[in-house]
Amino acid sequence: MSRFIFVTGGVVSGLGKGITASSIALLLKARGYKVFMQKFDPYINVDPGTMSPYQHGEVYVTADGAETDLDLGHYERFIDEELNYSSNCTTGKIFSSVIEKERRGDYLGATVQFVPHITNEIKNKIFEASSTSHADFVITEIGGTIGDIESQVYLESLRQLRNDLGKEKTLFVHTTLIPYIYGSGELKTKPTQHSVIELRGLGIQPDVLVCRCPYKLDDDIKRKLSLYCSIETSNIIDAVDVKNIYQIPLNFYYQKLDEVILKQFNLEIKKSNIEYWEDLVNKVDNLKDEVEIALVGKYIELHDAYISVVESLKHAGYKYNTKININWVDSEKLENLDLKEVFKNSKGIVVPGGFGSRGIEGKIKAITYARENNIPFLGLCLGMQLACIEFARNVCGITSANSTEFDELTNDPIIDLMSDQKQVINMGGTLRLGNYDCKIKKGTLAYKLYNQENIKERHRHRYEFNNAYKNILEKKGLVFSGINEKANLVEIVEIENHPFFIACQFHPEFKSRPTRPHPLFDGFIKNCTKKSSD
Repeated sequence: MSRFIFVTGGVVSGLGKGITASSIALLLKARGYKVFMQKFDPYINVDPGTMSPYQHGEVYVTADGAETDLDLGHYERFIDEELNYSSNCTTGKIFSSVIEKERRGDYLGATVQFVPHITNEIKNKIFEASSTSHADFVITEIGGTIGDIESQVYLESLRQLRNDLGKEKTLFVHTTLIPYIYGSGELKTKPTQHSVIELRGLGIQPDVLVCRCPYKLDDDIKRKLSLYCSIETSNIIDAVDVKNIYQIPLNFYYQKLDEVILKQFNLEIKKSNIEYWEDLVNKVDNLKDEVEIALVGKYIELHDAYISVVESLKHAGYKYNTKININWVDSEKLENLDLKEVFKNSKGIVVPGGFGSRGIEGKIKAITYARENNIPFLGLCLGMQLACIEFARNVCGITSANSTEFDELTNDPIIDLMSDQKQVINMGGTLRLGNYDCKIKKGTLAYKLYNQENIKERHRHRYEFNNAYKNILEKKGLVFSGINEKANLVEIVEIENHPFFIACQFHPEFKSRPTRPHPLFDGFIKNCTKKSSD
């Protein structure tokens, strides 16, 4: 059986539970152990797929098509492993499963209650992650903060697991805040003490404290926390504020957090192969050049809505020793602005995914500007659909070209609902999701970037390019360089005689890693840095 590590949070939200969990997983993997990660989210939505980006940020899609919390993006980027449907579980999913079982009569007429039925279902999800992954460690993050009503049933489940399996199989990491009081110039431990007291009141004694703080804790503070929280000083870890999140695993490594964990589990402390991560951090901290990239979106007030796109741009920047500065462009406002002024310092333009008609014409204007002014362009999902609409309107003369997503009665539906989507009633979980095959046409930019003919990429969309318009656009110079042959769906388009103009129906940002940028982002940034030096 796997060992189980549970990461909880106290005092305030936003302390970095996801990064803490990811860092622990990275360190254990670096020591030769197999790791798997999951997150429990205490909202009643079945998944975040129907939630507004303003509510939840980016929806991260796994290879098997699960719509999940954006923290799973951190998990995959840190540990470089593909996660799956069992990596994200919500209260809505738990309740749905229990109610379905009750309706089938699985509980044999029993009164269905939080304990034991809901708690058992939560424990089953944890064991399922263990059995499907065959991992040495399953690291589970509990969303929310200690004291939230929504999280209590998860904590009760974890209390039961500790009781069932003991400290030899379970370990609790509690992330908390040590605030700095500017008036007195002191770090204060009282919020952490109260957070641990509240956790104890739920029957859980944390084994490790990860303390978010502006600077390192001195020995006196650690001794104080040890006394009041009943935790060894060696198990109290600083989580000092950093500019580069990839530094955090190293900070934990230098404090021997992975050794603390392995000692509790009585496991061998194997040699750590962490040097590759140290090389990455050193590179990120010493980038020589800079380049500005315009990201044209409709949710730019919340940067988390595009977190994987931004990280993917940065990953490619690392390869070319270049810091990526994002020019956040509001597509809705762009409709009435001077594009030359907006993009005057931008060496490349990215139009990412999204839903709905708001801000669409601004995105199309940005694509026109990139095409006509030979500015490197990368379109993602909706960005590809809009690139096709823009080309149809402004190159092929189909002035009414549109998507039925924005105008159901358009005379020229360049983008239309997939045939299997037209009878869909429920919105949640019914998009085209997860990995699909794509065959790349040889001799194209896409083939040059991937250097292979057959690829798999992750999708999240409902609308597709309408093949009735393919010949018209092709004759005018739009290259359909990637096709899903099984369903005859367009996956990648590009324009010849342009420095770099490519767009894809899928989401390549979900497969980019800090030590291995995705080929499309790699080629895009390479071209942007070349343009910057011209």
